[in-house]
This record gives sequence, structure tokens and C-alpha cells, in this order.
Amino acid sequence: MKPPAIPLEQITALTPIYKFTIPSAFLDENGHMNMRWYLAIFDDAGYPFVANFGLTLDYHTAHRTGGFDLEHHLHYLKEVREADAITIYSRLLGRTAKRIHYMMFMVNDTQQTLAATFECINAFADLTIRRTAPYPEGIAAQIDRLLAKDLALPWMAPSCGTMSA
Repeated sequence: MKPPAIPLEQITALTPIYKFTIPSAFLDENGHMNMRWYLAIFDDAGYPFVANFGLTLDYHTAHRTGGFDLEHHLHYLKEVREADAITIYSRLLGRTAKRIHYMMFMVNDTQQTLAATFECINAFADLTIRRTAPYPEGIAAQIDRLLAKDLALPWMAPSCGTMSA
């Protein structure tokens, strides 16, 4: 897959949500970051991402709620190597009463490249019954505020085209 034709400056204008430096333990026999660590990094970045609209670990614990990933697509675009510094940026693409659709972008700050993209459908969950549930009103309002900001961006997100909230 060709990297999306989005200037890096437009991606890095998004709010950074996670920074990480790649340790040697993340390398595979090819001398670059093994594919399993991309998903782990995007997963770690998910916590500060959803905290932006109030879904912190404390909130989930207090309300016995959580989030369920329903589908995701990961595109590996450029190598990431030991000691490379990366930053994850996020962008909301849509939502329903129970789900959000979003993308994350892994920028290799060391190489000044877009290294990977992650697209996801995530559902809010009531853990007392282990089922998806509508977002609480206050959380939904915060999601809508961030979604409106992201939908107003002057560039199209490079989504796969088959996923939607």
C-alpha cells in the first residue's frame, strides 16, 4: 500500500496523544520493529485517546464500563527501527450511540515519516452485563465536540472505506 498522500505537517498538526522510543526488545530478525508491537503501541495510545472525552480508567472502574474493539485495520507503511522516537496522533471519523470510528497515525519523528496507520471501530460497554451500551450523555457530548473539530479538517482521512461506526 502506498502511504496516504497527506503532508506530514497536516498529521502532526493533530493533537499528539502518545510518545514512545523503540527499544531493542521490539526488533525482529529483520532489524526493524516486529508487527506485534505496532498493535501494542496503538493499544497503549488508545487510553489517552479515549481519556480526551472522559473515558479514563477511573471512570470505567467507577461505572463498571469499558470499551470493546470490534474491528481494526493496521497498515505498515515505513520501517521503524531501534531507538526511533514515534508519536501517535488521532482523528475521530464518526460515531453512533454506542460506537466510535477513528484513526491513529504513527509518525516516526526520527525519520520524519508516517510509519503506520490504525483504523478502529470501538464500542462502549456495560461490564455488568458484558454488552455494548450507549455512551452516557456527557461523554457523547465530548465525543461530538471532538468529532466536529476533526470533521472540519481540510483533508480526508485515509480510511479503508469498509468500516463505519
